[in-house]
Amino acid sequence: MSRLRLPVAWDEAAPAAAAQVPTGDDGAPARPLWKRFGWLGALALAGAGAAAWQFAGGEPPARFTTAVAEIATIEDIVSATGTVQPLEYVDVGTQVTGQLRTLRVAVGDVVKKGDLVAEIDPTVFESKVATGRAQLQNLHAQLREREAQAQLADLLRDRNRKLRAADAVSEELTQQTDAAAVQARAQVDAVRAQIQQALSSLSGDEANLRYTRIYAPMSGTIVSLNARQGQTLVSNQQAPVILRIADLSTMTVWAQVSEADVPRVNVGMPVYFNTLGLPDRRWKGQVRQVMPTPETVNNVVLYNVLFDVTNPDGALKPQMSTQVFFRVASAENAVAIPVAALQTAVKPLKERPRGKQDRQDGQETAAAKEPRPDKAYLVRVVNDGGQVEERTVTVGLQTRLQAQVTSGLVVGEEVVVDNAAARAKAGKAKKAAD
Repeated sequence: MSRLRLPVAWDEAAPAAAAQVPTGDDGAPARPLWKRFGWLGALALAGAGAAAWQFAGGEPPARFTTAVAEIATIEDIVSATGTVQPLEYVDVGTQVTGQLRTLRVAVGDVVKKGDLVAEIDPTVFESKVATGRAQLQNLHAQLREREAQAQLADLLRDRNRKLRAADAVSEELTQQTDAAAVQARAQVDAVRAQIQQALSSLSGDEANLRYTRIYAPMSGTIVSLNARQGQTLVSNQQAPVILRIADLSTMTVWAQVSEADVPRVNVGMPVYFNTLGLPDRRWKGQVRQVMPTPETVNNVVLYNVLFDVTNPDGALKPQMSTQVFFRVASAENAVAIPVAALQTAVKPLKERPRGKQDRQDGQETAAAKEPRPDKAYLVRVVNDGGQVEERTVTVGLQTRLQAQVTSGLVVGEEVVVDNAAARAKAGKAKKAAD
């Protein structure tokens, strides 16, 4: 079979070049290098070429992750955990010792101020009251007797004084009747004092009898019962608590803030929270009080911060756990980029006052009252041609994750967040500096 030969231009050097083609032991032309060493040789050659290119100052193509500048709300917050408690509540106990004969309420019942909620067995106290009243009647009888005797003594004294004036009786008898009249009046006064004492004792017994009927001191909901019907309650040293009544229309959140974050929390600061059962619902309030005395839990110093929130639908229950967020500062409709995109800080710019985006509910936060200095940073921006260029931007509010760009960047531009080549270059520069 004949083969098609393509015409080639004649080169005078071709015979010489052909004469220089290396041959094998059998005189045949040797195979090319890449065929002799295969893929292993090709890879080795490629690696050597890359090493030589890098040694000459070249860099491999940069691989990086980008993020788009977008409009967002940025918040500088202090987070804490807390517990929901009623703002107003009262522990209802008993002032007398006795058996709890009747318990008229249950947990969850709504009561009004003055409603009868429990009764203590009144037998002993009724007996004391009856005894006191009988004793008082006896004293009143004695008083009438003493007053009659005093009246008789007064008559004898007056008569003997008249007879003494007529020298009909002796001076000694007159003096005796005068003393007897004084003694009779003293006995009347003594009985009257006993009556006052008996009245005081009877008043105390009647009060104890009234204490056997326990009334609600405030309107609210029965949130707990600490005693059961038939239980004997002893109030010698401390009044035992029977139940708790709480007003659940307004709740107080007790948030525990660490000692590192509590200097940033101030009275009046806006705060919001959610509960474990309703993570998507947000309740709002303002800090009412920062307790000055801390609590130490597992060697961690925590301060209680209190704020109130209305509870019209009763969704908040006592002892609920909450995740609390104190808003130190915020910026709405801000151009936001990840903090990881900020490369190097440069000389800070002059301070600027906060704008309307830093206000919450028409009021400035405590942090917003002071001007905030913007800071300048270098960022790496991807231009329209896909190339990465460095640019200086100013940053206002900055959190652990996001930064507010106040100038130097517009919405939709891409910034480099994670540049592997830049990190490698920075690492080399640091080693060289060391």
